[in-house]
Amino acid sequence: MQFYPVFLDMARTRVVIGGGDEIALAKLRLLLKTDAKITLHAESFIPQIEALQPRVTLVPHALRDGDLQGARVVYAATGCDAEDARIARIGRDAGALVNVVDNLDASDFLTPAIVDRAPLVVAIGTEGAAPMLARKVKAHLEEVLPTSLGLLTQIAKRFRKLAEHLPQGARRRAFWSEYFDTSGPRALEQGGTAQVEQALDSLLNRHLAQAAPAGLVDFVSAGPGAADLLTLRARKLIDRADVVIHDRLVAPEILELARREAQVICVGKQGFGPSTPQAEIHRLMIEHAGQGAHVVRLKGGDASVFGRLEEETNALDAAGIDWQVVPGVTAASAAAASIGRSLTRRGRNQSLRLITAHDMQGYAEQDWRALAAPGAVTAIYMGKKAARFVQARLLMNDAAPDTPVTLVGNASRMDQRIETTTLAELPQRAGAFAGPTVILLGLAPTGAAQRLAPELQEHAV
Repeated sequence: MQFYPVFLDMARTRVVIGGGDEIALAKLRLLLKTDAKITLHAESFIPQIEALQPRVTLVPHALRDGDLQGARVVYAATGCDAEDARIARIGRDAGALVNVVDNLDASDFLTPAIVDRAPLVVAIGTEGAAPMLARKVKAHLEEVLPTSLGLLTQIAKRFRKLAEHLPQGARRRAFWSEYFDTSGPRALEQGGTAQVEQALDSLLNRHLAQAAPAGLVDFVSAGPGAADLLTLRARKLIDRADVVIHDRLVAPEILELARREAQVICVGKQGFGPSTPQAEIHRLMIEHAGQGAHVVRLKGGDASVFGRLEEETNALDAAGIDWQVVPGVTAASAAAASIGRSLTRRGRNQSLRLITAHDMQGYAEQDWRALAAPGAVTAIYMGKKAARFVQARLLMNDAAPDTPVTLVGNASRMDQRIETTTLAELPQRAGAFAGPTVILLGLAPTGAAQRLAPELQEHAV
C-alpha cells in the first residue's frame, strides 16, 4: 500500500489552491462540502470561481513564497507543468501536503472518489492506477447505499454515548446492526427523525435487558485459497467474529475479511515441521468462547477433510460450548477443476479416494492394491515428502509406472502451479514443488487445461 487512507479534519485545515480556471474549480466542488478555509491564488479567475466569494478567498496573483502560512494542504492546479512544479516546491517548503493535479509521481496525497452520505463517507482509491475502476465502484455504491443512510448515521452519532452502556463486542454490534438494517430505516419511513430517536431508545432498552449471549465456535472452511471460493455463510461469519483462530495455509486475503478489532491467532501446523500442539488449539477455543466471544476456527480447504475436526468438536462438547460446521471447497475439488477433470467418471472409476500421505505415526499405510487398480483416481493430501514412499507402495502392488499423475500446487490461487508426470517420475517432480500441493493419481489435464496451464504458471512464485 503506497497511499495510506486517512480522514483529515477539514474544520481545522487551511487549503490553498494555485490556479483559477476549470482545473481548480473541479477540486473546489468537493472541498466546498467541507469546513475548510479555502484560498485560491491566480492572475485571474473564471466567473464560476468568482461567484463563490466570500466562501472562498481569491488572491489575484500567482502563489508566492510566504503565502502559505498555516496551510496544511496545497493543490497545484494550473495545468502548466512548470508552474505546478513551482507551486509544489513552495508547498513542501512550507511543510504542507501537496497534490499536483493529474500528476501521481509529484503528489504527496491523492483525492479519492467519494460516496457522500455524511457523516458516512466512503473513499475509494486505486493509487492512481485505475481511476475508471474507482468511478465504477463509486457508481455501484451510490446505488446500494440509500440516501437516507446519512440521516440515520447523524442520529446514531448523537446516540453513540448512550449505546456505550452495552458491552463492547458482539452485543454492541448486534444493536447497531439491527438499527441500520431494520429498525432505523423502518422508523424513518414511518415517522421521520423523531420516530427514529424513539426506535433507538426502545431498541437500546431491549438490548440492555437481554442476557449476554453465550460464546460459540464456528468451524469455517476457508477453501483452497482463493477468497472468491468462500461460501457466503463463511464470509459473513468471518466478518462477525470476535476471534479468528486460523491454520497456517489460510490465504492472507481471506484473513483480511476479518474486522480490524478481531483478534487473529495463527495456530499453524506443518508436516514434519513446527506445529501448534492440538491441546493448545483446544485451550484457545474454549478460553475465548468461554468468555462469551464468537470464535471462528478457520480451516483451509473443507474443515471436515483432514482437519482434525472431530477432535476439536469433542473438546468443545466436553467444555459445554456450542459449535457449528460450515462446509467449503476442498483442495481436491479445486485441483481437479484446475485441470478440467472430473474426480469421478462413468466407466473409469466407480470410487474416489481422498487420502493423507502421513499421519501422527509417520507415513500412512493405505489399501495400496485398490489405489493401484487400473482407472483408480486418488487425491493425495500432504504427499510431497512422502512421494517416494507412495510410489514404492503402489509399484509393489502392480501399479503401472506410466500411470498419469498431476501435481497442483496452491490450487485456485494466482500462483497456482500445475505439472503433469507419471508415477515413475513422481518423487523427483514432487520435490520441486513449494506450497501446499495436491497429488492427483490417475488424472492428467484435458487438452484445454494443458494449453491454459502455462498462462496460470506465469503467476507462479
